[in-house]
Amino acid sequence: MDATDLLRRLVLCFVFAGLAACAKVGSGSQERDFSDRSIRVVATTTVVADLARMVGGTLVSVEGLMGPGVDPHLFKASARDVATMAEADIIMYNGLHLEGKMADVFAEMQARGIATLAVAEGIPDTLLRESALFQGNYDPHIWLDAILWKRAAHVVAQRLSAMAPGHADLFVAQGNSFGAALDTVHAYAQQAVRRVAPAQRVIVTSHDAFGYYGDAYGFEVVGLQGISTATEAGTADVQRVARMVAERRIPAIFIESSVSPRGIAAVREAVRARGFEVVIGGTLFGDALDAPGTPSGTYLGMLRYNTDTIVEALTNAGGH
Repeated sequence: MDATDLLRRLVLCFVFAGLAACAKVGSGSQERDFSDRSIRVVATTTVVADLARMVGGTLVSVEGLMGPGVDPHLFKASARDVATMAEADIIMYNGLHLEGKMADVFAEMQARGIATLAVAEGIPDTLLRESALFQGNYDPHIWLDAILWKRAAHVVAQRLSAMAPGHADLFVAQGNSFGAALDTVHAYAQQAVRRVAPAQRVIVTSHDAFGYYGDAYGFEVVGLQGISTATEAGTADVQRVARMVAERRIPAIFIESSVSPRGIAAVREAVRARGFEVVIGGTLFGDALDAPGTPSGTYLGMLRYNTDTIVEALTNAGGH
């Protein structure tokens, strides 16, 4: 453990100690009926925060811990974040080890009676992607398949309904409405991919976040890094991807908003050294949404934006 981690743990210990006197009892705030007021939700990622708002509507107040461009694989909760979570009625997070560095904090919050919900827990194991590169765990990036995210919306609607039974019908209706919008954007992506020649339906990105997207919408996905960004790509990784791009003449590769572009830039240079020119097709939003108010600042907008970016790059760059 380095000095920074030691200091962080000491700070968190003081925060938790300060909360001990006012900790909730029992199994958490899920035992209380919140039908008489707004439910305070703290969400980890921008994607989970968007999900909570879409299903909860005006009956929830949502605060997100991570902003646009933040990598959830590397995120560590500060003392301020812990204090924010301690004031929540429920903490919603993705789960499947996406927020791996926050596991101890979630456990501590549960021990102190704060309700938590891993929104991915409603996805059957049979629908999850396994990866030998992620220590035998499942790929956590379920939201990049709109139909899987629809299942997560159902999980959120169920939990909110249990917390505020007086509004259960509304939570279910809002979840169903969001589910219908997810069906629409899913169909849009399936239709858009038909514009790309089958041989060019390859998404090369900074890390292996788009596996569910590829399975749902008909793309092969090649990540420079593995499912987690905890370790950086090495020279061998760059050369592996560059060789594939050059040999198969993939017209475009993509950077991600929450991952440094250095690795993809290195791939482009390595491809060029092999006598082929590949373009940077644009920035994709994988682990985080764009800033609020932008076209890709919501989940629905993000999936449509990513699809348009990928399709345009792989079709328009194909003739260079």
